[in-house]
Amino acid sequence: MREPGKILIVSCYELGHQPLAAASALGFLERAGYQPVAVDLAVEGLETLEQRAAWRQVQLVAISVPMHTALHIGVRAARRLRLVAPQAHICFYGLYGILNAEHLLETGLADSVTGGEFEESLVDLAAAFDDDSPLEQVAGLWLAERPTKPLLKRLAFPVPSRGLLPELGRYAKLEANGETRLAAAVETSRGCLHLCRHCPIPPVYAGRFFVVPRAVVLEDIRQLVREGATHITFSDPDFFNGPGHAMAIVRAMHKEFPELTFDITTKVEHILKHRTRFHELAACGCAFVVSAVESLSNTVLRHLMKGHTQEDVFTALSILRSAGIPMRPSLVAFTPWTRLEDYQETLRWVDRDNLIRNIDLVQFSIRLLIPPGSPLAELDAMQPHLVGLRQERFSYIWRHPDPRMDHLHGEVEVIVHNAALHQEDSERTFERIWDAAFAVDRATSPPQITRFLPARTTVSPPRLTEPWFC
Repeated sequence: MREPGKILIVSCYELGHQPLAAASALGFLERAGYQPVAVDLAVEGLETLEQRAAWRQVQLVAISVPMHTALHIGVRAARRLRLVAPQAHICFYGLYGILNAEHLLETGLADSVTGGEFEESLVDLAAAFDDDSPLEQVAGLWLAERPTKPLLKRLAFPVPSRGLLPELGRYAKLEANGETRLAAAVETSRGCLHLCRHCPIPPVYAGRFFVVPRAVVLEDIRQLVREGATHITFSDPDFFNGPGHAMAIVRAMHKEFPELTFDITTKVEHILKHRTRFHELAACGCAFVVSAVESLSNTVLRHLMKGHTQEDVFTALSILRSAGIPMRPSLVAFTPWTRLEDYQETLRWVDRDNLIRNIDLVQFSIRLLIPPGSPLAELDAMQPHLVGLRQERFSYIWRHPDPRMDHLHGEVEVIVHNAALHQEDSERTFERIWDAAFAVDRATSPPQITRFLPARTTVSPPRLTEPWFC
């Protein structure tokens, strides 16, 4: 057993869940004989770690940055760590580490970066410090003098180690039928077969995905149930990348824990392709399905290479409703190609199909994010709108050809932010967004929202209490 306290895993944010990327890294390191410590900045501060480990002992800090918000938090953590533990080697790992590797290394925020199937790289990095061997020998490790490609290989997964992480009660919960229940996240696969242009996964995985062994996933679910979880989020980028594998896990989980509910994320095109599977998913406890609708504009959908059309969205919603499963659409509400009429049509659809309580309101404010390495940055149709790369913001800046849309985006952001602060009812907030969107064109009066009709239901479908997106 190696000396304890020399390795620190820092998680930053994983959509309100107990962090799986940290639990996986801990599992690999502990199997190799290390005794790491961990902190999750989403629910606790770095100062809490000072009570558990002396900073002078830390030799390697691995900061998990699987998404944009996590990277911003991770950079702030790295700056503080440079002050309190100047001897430590800081490695950023995860999708947004790889996408922003050049900037992180050039600015000295990171000493190394890794991503893709990152766990073996972290173990080999720890071993390199033990053996005083060259870091250049660590596969998949991006160093200042040696750019590299993400490590993409099938790993021998241990069960994620969650004992060092904060308890489930400190994370997002499921709200359903007037009850609040403990929730947790697992994954049956990583990476993705698809190449949606706006997604951060294709630049790293290039259309590949890797399954997590069934036995590992089920044992992780068992330990989460022991910790009190009664709802499981399958956090795969797309649950139906490996449909046979994923369905086998759901069946086994339901057989062992018949009261356990779950949610999945899958593409609109997969809802159509696997339409016959949703009645079984409902019978096994599927509480809702998240699907990246993104837009109802076929122009926007083509530019994003989503693989579905507006009509497909309507069909997918019908398929899920026939199975008794609520859809929770995600949106990219503002893109350079989203016209005012498109935004208004999305609001009309949400109102018409009684989806107001199915969509976290932040979705109506989501603006297209273009990180370094995104194929959107090279797309001809994007060039007229790009202002340039802002490394400190980890994204390209773009402007809408219709200045009214940039103004509307700012308005909706304020509406959503204030609603979150004051815990405003979702229908009231939707009404504010509706009024702002239809007030842009002052030549016509805003249409009536049909939600005011007495026949409309106000029952909220199941949801997780963390509304933020990335």
